[in-house]
Amino acid sequence: MDRPGAVIHREIYGQFAEQLGRGIDEGLWVGENSSIPNVHGFRKDVVDALKAIHVPVIRWPGGCFADEYHWRDGIGPRDKRAVRPNHSWGGEEHNAVGTHEFMDFAELVGAQTYLAANMGTGSPREMSDWLEYVTGDGQTDLARERRANGRDKPWQIAYLGIGNESWGCGGNMRGAYYADQYRQYATFARTMSGPALRKVASGANADDYAWTEAVMAGAASQIDAYGVHYYTLPTGDWKHKGSAVAFDENAWIATLKAALRMDELVSRHSAIMDKYDPAKRIALAVDEWGTWYDTEPGDSALYQQNSLRDAMVAAITLDIFHAHAERVRMANIAQMVNVLQAMILTSKGRMVLTPTYHVFDLYQVFQGATSLPVEVRAGEYAHGGARVPGLFVTAARGTDGAVHVALVNPDPEHALRVAVALPGMKVGKVSGRVLTAPAINTINSFERPDAVKPVGFDGAKIGGDGVLAVSLPAKAIVTLELR
Repeated sequence: MDRPGAVIHREIYGQFAEQLGRGIDEGLWVGENSSIPNVHGFRKDVVDALKAIHVPVIRWPGGCFADEYHWRDGIGPRDKRAVRPNHSWGGEEHNAVGTHEFMDFAELVGAQTYLAANMGTGSPREMSDWLEYVTGDGQTDLARERRANGRDKPWQIAYLGIGNESWGCGGNMRGAYYADQYRQYATFARTMSGPALRKVASGANADDYAWTEAVMAGAASQIDAYGVHYYTLPTGDWKHKGSAVAFDENAWIATLKAALRMDELVSRHSAIMDKYDPAKRIALAVDEWGTWYDTEPGDSALYQQNSLRDAMVAAITLDIFHAHAERVRMANIAQMVNVLQAMILTSKGRMVLTPTYHVFDLYQVFQGATSLPVEVRAGEYAHGGARVPGLFVTAARGTDGAVHVALVNPDPEHALRVAVALPGMKVGKVSGRVLTAPAINTINSFERPDAVKPVGFDGAKIGGDGVLAVSLPAKAIVTLELR
């Protein structure tokens, strides 16, 4: 406890909202005239829930959609905005939520903004104009146009993604070519006011280390953050990913094992980055991550339920980010509402918080905390020939002065007795919360919204020798506060 590590950046708890399915339309946005209570057109229940977990940064408008998005389609009177086909995810995009709406939404939630610029079908000029429109504080034509559209004061942009998945849906490019394109766009990525803009390069798909090598070799001096995308699939087969709710223990452990690949990916991409950036100036941003299952027939695009299994994946993944906090300084789970591993699900006037939301709630004490070294001695959890560690632990000293410890028991059948040594620390009080459920596939439904919800935890005691003894239930996530 007396050898602190890197600060766990708040942005690791970032979110992602793309123009697809019911993620934004219906999920976030219902319009000012909706009977659903709203704040400037955004669902009040969703806004309040996101404010409660202190969302630090939101990425928008994509995703694959970003490389077909032209920002001028989303400004001016809504009834006169362009209607375009959504080539990435199907249907039509009516652009009800454009620049003004998104920037206002981020202010409502209290989050920084991460805009994704269109490299695929756009141009450096289009990107540059967008930045001037958003941040211009003078009397340029674009600043005056923004004021005419209802926003006098310029907004602030924290991050700008230059292209998205440029190896795939963003242009099917090669790494060296993308690096040259990135250098051109980055040269003209300028804001007119506010803090310095942090430019994010479109990084690798999972274990494409050759892409990282090419981009870092060609453009490292102009990169502020380097993105990596990785999705957890139970099967490893994109055509048959498996069900979000109908799964057994084999799929449970397979999913956890797949989630653990994040550690290897972060380590190996970081090692390549170290060659070109030994001072670690460039942040590694895992700006798309989460579970991905098959969409059930009749559901909207990429809608999936969210079970205790997803909570486990979220906790384990955040633990990995904490362990690599020196390099990993932003992450964006996919996605906020009604899409993939969402925080929130909505259906007309109803809203439910998912098990993943509750992990982000439990773990918000780690935002801005200073990581503390943890040595884990535990057996393995094994099933059906697959093995994963039998215990996951992360610890940090929070900005509130307390020490926070999170423990995860992935075994769905067996509780654990855990002894936590606290060198250099005298603990007078311990409190905690626990997240678990009756079954591995328990979900929060609109009929039973609190089936998976944190409750108080009293299974941790300080012994006379100063060792913290924890009775950790099966398939449980526990967070402790030590004072």
